[in-house]
Amino acid sequence: MTDIAQFNGKIGPGNLLGLVKNTAPFIFDFGFVPDATPLPVRASPVRPIEMSGHPYGWLEILKNTEAVAAVGNPNTEQREDYFALCIACHHATVATFIPTDVDSKIRGHLWQQREDPLALRRMFDFVVNAMSWDVSRISTRTIARSGVGPVSGHNGEMLGVLAGALGGFLKNGDPEYAEKAAETIDGELKREAHELFFVIEQCHAGKPLELDLLRLASSLTHNVGDLDQGISFWSGRDIYTPYRERFHRLAHENSEPYNRAYHIAAHIYKKIMSSEGHRHYPLREVRALRQSREFLLPLGPFFDDWGALAGSHPKMSVDDRAELLAALLSGCKKIANQVGYFRAVSGMAAALGGNLDAIVKRMPASLRNELKESEVRKHIALKKISFESGMRKRAMAALSEKAT
Repeated sequence: MTDIAQFNGKIGPGNLLGLVKNTAPFIFDFGFVPDATPLPVRASPVRPIEMSGHPYGWLEILKNTEAVAAVGNPNTEQREDYFALCIACHHATVATFIPTDVDSKIRGHLWQQREDPLALRRMFDFVVNAMSWDVSRISTRTIARSGVGPVSGHNGEMLGVLAGALGGFLKNGDPEYAEKAAETIDGELKREAHELFFVIEQCHAGKPLELDLLRLASSLTHNVGDLDQGISFWSGRDIYTPYRERFHRLAHENSEPYNRAYHIAAHIYKKIMSSEGHRHYPLREVRALRQSREFLLPLGPFFDDWGALAGSHPKMSVDDRAELLAALLSGCKKIANQVGYFRAVSGMAAALGGNLDAIVKRMPASLRNELKESEVRKHIALKKISFESGMRKRAMAALSEKAT
């Protein structure tokens, strides 16, 4: 799409759609949506703000981007539809290599403007529906063990948006919907805490869920960080104080709410997982990784299987594999204390029978010797089962440490 017109001084609908297609073109492939949950057939056109009420509402919005006009002075309906488009684009890409950068809009700016109170309510109702959107085909970062639905970074994005909504309702003097927003935030935080405590109980009972505990520690810590980002758009007025005391900095000094779930998660995250929480800039240049949902990156550092898949997949040419290996080795060198990229290299080597010669020959000369580095060789030699066994022990040690 070539339309680069802006929307009220912000990134235009055409550019937004182009960013989605750039990082996740597979979303628009025929057959992406399972037959069991097809997009609805509309008897008459509906606006994007009205498309949220089914699992693939985000995709229906993306396929109807032309309904959002690029205008300089939008009316209320146009602002609502632009908000819906921003949410859909972010939902579609947040677990890809290049998420669309609309965080400040959906967490703050589009809520803080003086607006028709009914418009803010419609935006909030849209978000509540969007919290049930399907993530199974656009994320490999979900945990769902306790029966309360998947927990992932997508939930943090929605928490940030809900904080924007709460701030908007307080600013505009809508106590009824402010309380609805607060209740929704509270319900989501309780749901995620329930998942964490369920996995902890299972680990204590001898179930092998320690790696899920580590993944949840990452997700929950990042999610309340997103909530903090949404709260950062609030002013210092007294009307915000009770909600700030209730929801702000749960991974930090505000440790008591939710039975300390977020404090426990933050402890485990900082102890073991924080070095894996970077933005994967080295992999953003490997365009071949964007061609299939199969290449979506899981939560690090558990990249053995991903490295094996990406390094041997028929959609990846030898040159693609060389580019990927070079990016991973570059990341190993540049990102201090991370382990995930080493594990991805180990997975690639295992999938290719330990013979990386054909790939190495096509890499930049400056990186060819990186495979000889002791840390790389150590990880290639370390089997996945041994690596994960060590991580399981570290998870339980960190949990026991926090309990005392």
